[in-house]
Amino acid sequence: MTLTWVLTGRLGQDESPSNIPLRSTPFQVGRRTDLALCLARRSVSSLHAEFVVEDGVLFLRDLGSTNGTYVNGDRISQRVELHQGDLIQFADLPFRLGCQSKESDSRTLHEDVCDRALGFVQFDKLLHERAIVSYFQPIIDLRDQRTIAYEILSRSRLIGLETPAAMFYTAAQLNLEHELSRLMRIEGVRTSTMFPEPPHIFLNTHPVEVATDGLLEMMAGLRRLAMSQEVTVEIHEAAVTDVETMKEIKAGLDALDMRLAFDDFGAGQARLCELAEVRPHYLKFDRQMIHDIHLASHDRQQMLANLVRIVVELGVIPLAEGVECAEEGNACSQMGFQLAQGYHYGIPAPVTAYSLPGMTVG
Repeated sequence: MTLTWVLTGRLGQDESPSNIPLRSTPFQVGRRTDLALCLARRSVSSLHAEFVVEDGVLFLRDLGSTNGTYVNGDRISQRVELHQGDLIQFADLPFRLGCQSKESDSRTLHEDVCDRALGFVQFDKLLHERAIVSYFQPIIDLRDQRTIAYEILSRSRLIGLETPAAMFYTAAQLNLEHELSRLMRIEGVRTSTMFPEPPHIFLNTHPVEVATDGLLEMMAGLRRLAMSQEVTVEIHEAAVTDVETMKEIKAGLDALDMRLAFDDFGAGQARLCELAEVRPHYLKFDRQMIHDIHLASHDRQQMLANLVRIVVELGVIPLAEGVECAEEGNACSQMGFQLAQGYHYGIPAPVTAYSLPGMTVG
Protein backbone atom coordinates (compact mmCIF):
# COMPACT_ATOMS: atom_id res chain seq x y z
CA MET A 1 0.00 0.00 0.00
CA THR A 2 1.43 3.41 -1.02
CA LEU A 3 1.06 6.31 1.40
CA THR A 4 0.78 9.97 0.45
CA TRP A 5 1.41 12.78 2.89
CA VAL A 6 -1.18 15.58 2.80
CA LEU A 7 -1.18 19.12 4.13
CA THR A 8 -4.55 20.60 5.06
CA GLY A 9 -4.97 24.33 5.45
CA ARG A 10 -6.06 27.62 3.94
CA LEU A 11 -4.00 28.96 1.04
CA GLY A 12 -5.61 32.36 1.57
CA GLN A 13 -7.29 34.03 4.52
CA ASP A 14 -10.80 33.84 3.05
CA GLU A 15 -10.48 30.46 1.34
CA SER A 16 -11.87 27.12 2.47
CA PRO A 17 -9.40 24.49 3.71
CA SER A 18 -7.65 22.55 0.94
CA ASN A 19 -5.79 19.24 0.84
CA ILE A 20 -2.32 19.52 -0.73
CA PRO A 21 -0.65 16.14 -1.46
CA LEU A 22 3.15 16.10 -1.15
CA ARG A 23 3.67 14.31 -4.46
CA SER A 24 7.32 15.21 -5.12
CA THR A 25 10.52 15.23 -3.12
CA PRO A 26 11.90 17.65 -2.32
CA PHE A 27 8.58 19.50 -1.96
CA GLN A 28 9.40 23.17 -1.66
CA VAL A 29 7.18 25.85 -0.13
CA GLY A 30 7.37 29.62 -0.49
CA ARG A 31 6.02 32.72 -2.17
CA ARG A 32 7.55 31.90 -5.57
CA THR A 33 5.05 30.74 -8.17
CA ASP A 34 7.37 28.03 -9.52
CA LEU A 35 7.41 26.07 -6.22
CA ALA A 36 5.39 22.97 -5.42
CA LEU A 37 3.33 25.00 -2.92
CA CYS A 38 2.99 28.73 -3.56
CA LEU A 39 1.76 30.75 -0.57
CA ALA A 40 1.03 34.27 -1.75
CA ARG A 41 1.44 35.96 1.60
CA ARG A 42 4.01 38.64 2.45
CA SER A 43 4.96 36.97 5.73
CA VAL A 44 6.13 33.89 3.77
CA SER A 45 9.62 34.03 2.26
CA SER A 46 10.22 33.52 -1.45
CA LEU A 47 11.84 30.15 -0.70
CA HIS A 48 10.62 29.28 2.77
CA ALA A 49 10.95 25.55 3.57
CA GLU A 50 11.04 22.09 2.03
CA PHE A 51 9.80 18.57 2.73
CA VAL A 52 12.00 15.57 1.96
CA VAL A 53 11.15 11.86 2.13
CA GLU A 54 14.00 9.48 2.98
CA ASP A 55 13.40 5.74 3.48
CA GLY A 56 9.71 6.37 3.91
CA VAL A 57 10.25 9.01 6.61
CA LEU A 58 9.10 12.61 6.05
CA PHE A 59 11.38 15.47 7.12
CA LEU A 60 10.93 19.25 7.09
CA ARG A 61 13.61 21.92 7.12
CA ASP A 62 13.54 25.69 7.05
CA LEU A 63 15.37 27.36 4.17
CA GLY A 64 16.46 30.52 5.96
CA SER A 65 13.02 32.09 6.04
CA THR A 66 12.54 35.48 7.66
CA ASN A 67 9.53 34.61 9.82
CA GLY A 68 10.31 30.99 10.56
CA THR A 69 8.93 27.50 10.12
CA TYR A 70 7.22 25.89 13.11
CA VAL A 71 6.32 22.33 14.07
CA ASN A 72 3.76 22.01 16.86
CA GLY A 73 4.48 25.57 17.93
CA ASP A 74 8.29 25.30 18.04
CA ARG A 75 10.42 27.17 15.53
CA ILE A 76 12.79 24.76 13.82
CA SER A 77 16.44 25.48 13.08
CA GLN A 78 17.41 22.09 11.64
CA ARG A 79 15.78 19.19 9.84
CA VAL A 80 12.86 17.72 11.82
CA GLU A 81 11.15 14.35 11.41
CA LEU A 82 7.40 14.68 10.97
CA HIS A 83 4.46 12.54 12.05
CA GLN A 84 0.82 12.34 11.15
CA GLY A 85 -1.19 14.99 13.00
CA ASP A 86 1.69 17.48 13.36
CA LEU A 87 0.79 21.16 13.16
CA ILE A 88 3.08 22.98 10.71
CA GLN A 89 3.31 26.74 10.27
CA PHE A 90 5.04 28.68 7.53
CA ALA A 91 5.35 32.11 9.20
CA ASP A 92 1.75 32.69 10.31
CA LEU A 93 0.06 30.19 7.97
CA PRO A 94 -0.87 26.92 9.78
CA PHE A 95 -1.37 23.51 8.18
CA ARG A 96 -2.17 20.07 9.55
CA LEU A 97 -0.20 17.04 8.33
CA GLY A 98 -2.17 13.94 7.39
CA CYS A 99 -1.50 10.69 5.59
CA GLN A 100 -3.61 8.69 3.15
CA SER A 101 -3.30 5.50 1.15
CA LYS A 102 -4.00 5.57 -2.56
CA GLU A 103 -6.73 3.01 -1.99
CA SER A 104 -8.59 5.25 0.46
CA ASP A 105 -11.66 7.22 -0.50
CA SER A 106 -10.44 10.76 -1.21
CA ARG A 107 -13.74 12.32 -0.17
CA THR A 108 -13.70 10.53 3.17
CA LEU A 109 -10.09 11.60 3.69
CA HIS A 110 -10.94 15.19 2.89
CA GLU A 111 -13.79 15.29 5.38
CA ASP A 112 -11.79 13.56 8.13
CA VAL A 113 -8.61 15.57 7.77
CA CYS A 114 -10.44 18.86 7.35
CA ASP A 115 -12.52 18.27 10.46
CA ARG A 116 -9.40 17.65 12.55
CA ALA A 117 -7.43 20.49 10.99
CA LEU A 118 -10.04 23.21 10.80
CA GLY A 119 -9.60 24.39 14.37
CA PHE A 120 -5.85 24.78 13.84
CA VAL A 121 -6.06 26.76 10.62
CA GLN A 122 -8.69 29.05 12.12
CA PHE A 123 -6.71 29.90 15.24
CA ASP A 124 -4.56 32.62 13.70
CA LYS A 125 -7.75 34.24 12.41
CA LEU A 126 -9.22 34.05 15.92
CA LEU A 127 -6.30 35.97 17.40
CA HIS A 128 -5.68 38.46 14.62
CA GLU A 129 -9.33 39.35 14.07
CA ARG A 130 -10.17 39.14 17.79
CA ALA A 131 -13.08 36.90 16.85
CA ILE A 132 -14.20 36.35 20.44
CA VAL A 133 -17.86 36.70 21.38
CA SER A 134 -18.42 37.50 25.06
CA TYR A 135 -21.35 35.97 26.90
CA PHE A 136 -22.56 36.99 30.36
CA GLN A 137 -24.07 34.73 33.02
CA PRO A 138 -25.71 36.39 36.02
CA ILE A 139 -24.55 35.84 39.57
CA ILE A 140 -27.38 36.41 42.03
CA ASP A 141 -27.73 37.17 45.73
CA LEU A 142 -29.74 34.30 47.23
CA ARG A 143 -31.25 36.56 49.87
CA ASP A 144 -33.27 38.69 47.44
CA GLN A 145 -32.56 37.09 44.02
CA ARG A 146 -30.91 40.28 42.70
CA THR A 147 -28.27 40.06 39.99
CA ILE A 148 -25.13 41.48 41.57
CA ALA A 149 -22.48 40.50 38.97
CA TYR A 150 -21.84 38.59 35.75
CA GLU A 151 -19.29 35.94 34.87
CA ILE A 152 -17.87 36.50 31.40
CA LEU A 153 -17.75 33.39 29.24
CA SER A 154 -16.35 33.30 25.71
CA ARG A 155 -17.48 31.79 22.45
CA SER A 156 -16.37 32.13 18.82
CA ARG A 157 -18.22 32.25 15.50
CA LEU A 158 -15.34 30.56 13.69
CA ILE A 159 -16.08 27.03 12.49
CA GLY A 160 -14.20 24.48 14.56
CA LEU A 161 -13.52 26.94 17.39
CA GLU A 162 -17.02 27.66 18.63
CA THR A 163 -16.53 26.49 22.23
CA PRO A 164 -13.95 27.35 24.91
CA ALA A 165 -12.83 23.70 24.93
CA ALA A 166 -12.10 23.78 21.19
CA MET A 167 -10.29 27.11 21.45
CA PHE A 168 -8.09 26.06 24.36
CA TYR A 169 -7.35 22.65 22.82
CA THR A 170 -5.97 24.43 19.77
CA ALA A 171 -4.17 27.04 21.86
CA ALA A 172 -2.46 24.28 23.85
CA GLN A 173 -0.90 22.84 20.69
CA LEU A 174 0.71 26.24 20.07
CA ASN A 175 1.52 27.07 23.70
CA LEU A 176 -0.75 30.09 23.42
CA GLU A 177 -3.23 29.42 26.24
CA HIS A 178 -2.14 32.59 28.05
CA GLU A 179 -2.64 34.72 24.92
CA LEU A 180 -6.10 33.28 24.29
CA SER A 181 -7.10 33.75 27.93
CA ARG A 182 -5.88 37.36 27.84
CA LEU A 183 -7.83 38.07 24.65
CA MET A 184 -11.01 36.63 26.19
CA ARG A 185 -10.70 38.93 29.20
CA ILE A 186 -9.98 42.03 27.13
CA GLU A 187 -12.94 41.43 24.83
CA GLY A 188 -15.14 40.68 27.83
CA VAL A 189 -14.24 43.95 29.54
CA ARG A 190 -14.78 45.89 26.32
CA THR A 191 -18.15 44.27 25.71
CA SER A 192 -19.26 44.99 29.28
CA THR A 193 -19.13 48.72 28.47
CA MET A 194 -22.36 48.15 26.52
CA PHE A 195 -24.21 47.87 29.83
CA PRO A 196 -25.94 51.10 30.94
CA GLU A 197 -23.63 50.97 33.96
CA PRO A 198 -20.49 48.80 33.87
CA PRO A 199 -21.37 45.81 36.09
CA HIS A 200 -19.24 43.83 38.49
CA ILE A 201 -17.62 41.18 36.29
CA PHE A 202 -15.95 37.84 37.06
CA LEU A 203 -13.04 37.09 34.71
CA ASN A 204 -11.53 33.65 34.18
CA THR A 205 -7.85 32.73 34.04
CA HIS A 206 -6.10 29.66 32.67
CA PRO A 207 -4.00 27.54 35.08
CA VAL A 208 -0.90 28.06 32.94
CA GLU A 209 -1.08 31.79 33.69
CA VAL A 210 -0.78 31.18 37.42
CA ALA A 211 2.34 29.07 36.90
CA THR A 212 4.13 31.75 34.88
CA ASP A 213 5.01 35.40 35.39
CA GLY A 214 2.94 38.16 33.87
CA LEU A 215 -0.56 37.57 35.28
CA LEU A 216 -0.55 40.68 37.47
CA GLU A 217 0.92 42.75 34.66
CA MET A 218 -1.96 41.67 32.40
CA MET A 219 -4.45 42.53 35.15
CA ALA A 220 -2.87 45.96 35.50
CA GLY A 221 -3.52 46.45 31.80
CA LEU A 222 -7.16 45.48 32.32
CA ARG A 223 -7.46 47.94 35.19
CA ARG A 224 -6.34 50.72 32.84
CA LEU A 225 -9.05 49.56 30.43
CA ALA A 226 -11.70 49.52 33.16
CA MET A 227 -10.61 52.28 35.50
CA SER A 228 -13.45 52.13 38.03
CA GLN A 229 -15.24 48.86 37.22
CA GLU A 230 -15.59 46.19 39.87
CA VAL A 231 -13.60 43.15 38.75
CA THR A 232 -13.12 39.71 40.28
CA VAL A 233 -10.43 37.39 38.92
CA GLU A 234 -11.20 33.67 39.05
CA ILE A 235 -8.42 31.13 39.57
CA HIS A 236 -9.16 27.43 39.24
CA GLU A 237 -8.78 25.36 42.39
CA ALA A 238 -6.30 23.06 40.63
CA ALA A 239 -3.92 26.01 40.22
CA VAL A 240 -4.04 26.86 43.93
CA THR A 241 -1.03 24.80 44.99
CA ASP A 242 1.65 27.34 45.91
CA VAL A 243 0.40 29.37 48.87
CA GLU A 244 3.15 32.02 48.63
CA THR A 245 2.43 32.60 44.93
CA MET A 246 -1.28 32.90 45.65
CA LYS A 247 -0.59 35.39 48.45
CA GLU A 248 1.44 37.50 46.02
CA ILE A 249 -1.34 37.34 43.44
CA LYS A 250 -3.96 38.34 45.99
CA ALA A 251 -1.82 41.23 47.25
CA GLY A 252 -1.26 42.37 43.66
CA LEU A 253 -4.98 42.23 42.90
CA ASP A 254 -5.75 44.11 46.11
CA ALA A 255 -3.38 46.86 44.95
CA LEU A 256 -5.30 47.02 41.66
CA ASP A 257 -8.62 47.14 43.55
CA MET A 258 -9.60 43.76 42.11
CA ARG A 259 -11.07 40.82 43.97
CA LEU A 260 -10.03 37.16 43.93
CA ALA A 261 -12.22 34.07 43.58
CA PHE A 262 -11.23 30.41 43.75
CA ASP A 263 -13.19 28.51 41.11
CA ASP A 264 -14.50 24.91 40.98
CA PHE A 265 -13.90 24.25 44.67
CA GLY A 266 -14.40 20.56 45.39
CA ALA A 267 -13.82 19.39 41.80
CA GLY A 268 -10.46 17.95 42.88
CA GLN A 269 -8.99 18.31 46.33
CA ALA A 270 -10.88 20.66 48.62
CA ARG A 271 -7.93 22.92 49.44
CA LEU A 272 -9.05 24.18 52.85
CA CYS A 273 -5.50 24.84 54.05
CA GLU A 274 -4.71 27.04 51.05
CA LEU A 275 -8.10 28.69 51.45
CA ALA A 276 -7.36 29.60 55.07
CA GLU A 277 -3.91 30.97 54.15
CA VAL A 278 -4.91 33.07 51.15
CA ARG A 279 -8.56 33.92 51.93
CA PRO A 280 -9.97 34.95 48.56
CA HIS A 281 -13.03 37.17 48.47
CA TYR A 282 -15.20 34.45 46.89
CA LEU A 283 -15.22 30.65 46.76
CA LYS A 284 -17.16 29.08 43.90
CA PHE A 285 -18.33 25.56 44.76
CA ASP A 286 -18.15 23.19 41.78
CA ARG A 287 -21.44 22.25 40.13
CA GLN A 288 -20.84 18.57 40.92
CA MET A 289 -21.30 19.42 44.59
CA ILE A 290 -24.53 21.29 43.85
CA HIS A 291 -26.20 18.91 41.39
CA ASP A 292 -29.36 17.39 42.90
CA ILE A 293 -28.29 18.54 46.36
CA HIS A 294 -31.97 18.77 47.38
CA LEU A 295 -32.28 15.02 46.73
CA ALA A 296 -29.03 14.07 48.44
CA SER A 297 -28.75 12.16 51.70
CA HIS A 298 -28.80 14.03 54.97
CA ASP A 299 -25.10 13.23 55.49
CA ARG A 300 -24.10 14.73 52.15
CA GLN A 301 -26.17 17.82 52.74
CA GLN A 302 -24.69 18.20 56.21
CA MET A 303 -21.16 17.85 54.85
CA LEU A 304 -21.76 20.61 52.32
CA ALA A 305 -23.40 22.85 54.92
CA ASN A 306 -20.36 22.37 57.19
CA LEU A 307 -18.00 23.37 54.37
CA VAL A 308 -20.07 26.47 53.69
CA ARG A 309 -19.99 27.36 57.38
CA ILE A 310 -16.18 27.04 57.48
CA VAL A 311 -15.88 29.26 54.41
CA VAL A 312 -18.11 31.94 55.93
CA GLU A 313 -16.16 31.83 59.20
CA LEU A 314 -12.98 32.51 57.21
CA GLY A 315 -14.58 35.68 55.87
CA VAL A 316 -15.00 34.27 52.35
CA ILE A 317 -18.26 34.55 50.39
CA PRO A 318 -19.52 31.11 49.19
CA LEU A 319 -21.05 30.86 45.72
CA ALA A 320 -22.96 27.85 44.39
CA GLU A 321 -22.27 27.10 40.71
CA GLY A 322 -24.49 25.17 38.34
CA VAL A 323 -27.87 25.71 40.03
CA GLU A 324 -30.37 24.33 37.53
CA CYS A 325 -33.68 24.36 39.40
CA ALA A 326 -35.49 26.19 42.19
CA GLU A 327 -35.15 23.22 44.53
CA GLU A 328 -31.35 23.28 44.26
CA GLY A 329 -31.36 27.03 44.84
CA ASN A 330 -33.55 26.75 47.92
CA ALA A 331 -31.35 24.01 49.37
CA CYS A 332 -28.22 26.11 48.77
CA SER A 333 -29.84 29.07 50.49
CA GLN A 334 -30.70 26.93 53.52
CA MET A 335 -27.10 25.67 53.69
CA GLY A 336 -25.75 29.19 53.97
CA PHE A 337 -24.68 29.99 50.40
CA GLN A 338 -24.82 33.73 49.81
CA LEU A 339 -24.44 33.79 46.01
CA ALA A 340 -25.37 31.46 43.17
CA GLN A 341 -25.28 31.12 39.40
CA GLY A 342 -26.58 28.58 36.93
CA TYR A 343 -29.19 27.98 34.26
CA HIS A 344 -31.99 28.47 36.80
CA TYR A 345 -31.01 32.12 37.11
CA GLY A 346 -29.91 32.73 33.55
CA ILE A 347 -28.00 31.05 30.73
CA PRO A 348 -24.83 32.62 29.32
CA ALA A 349 -26.05 35.16 26.77
CA PRO A 350 -24.84 38.21 24.84
CA VAL A 351 -25.02 41.53 26.63
CA THR A 352 -28.03 42.56 24.53
CA ALA A 353 -30.12 39.75 26.06
CA TYR A 354 -30.32 41.40 29.47
CA SER A 355 -32.38 44.27 30.73
CA LEU A 356 -30.22 45.91 33.32
CA PRO A 357 -31.75 47.83 36.19
CA GLY A 358 -29.41 49.54 38.63
CA MET A 359 -27.21 46.95 40.24
CA THR A 360 -25.41 46.85 43.54
CA VAL A 361 -22.56 44.51 44.26
CA GLY A 362 -22.24 42.40 47.40
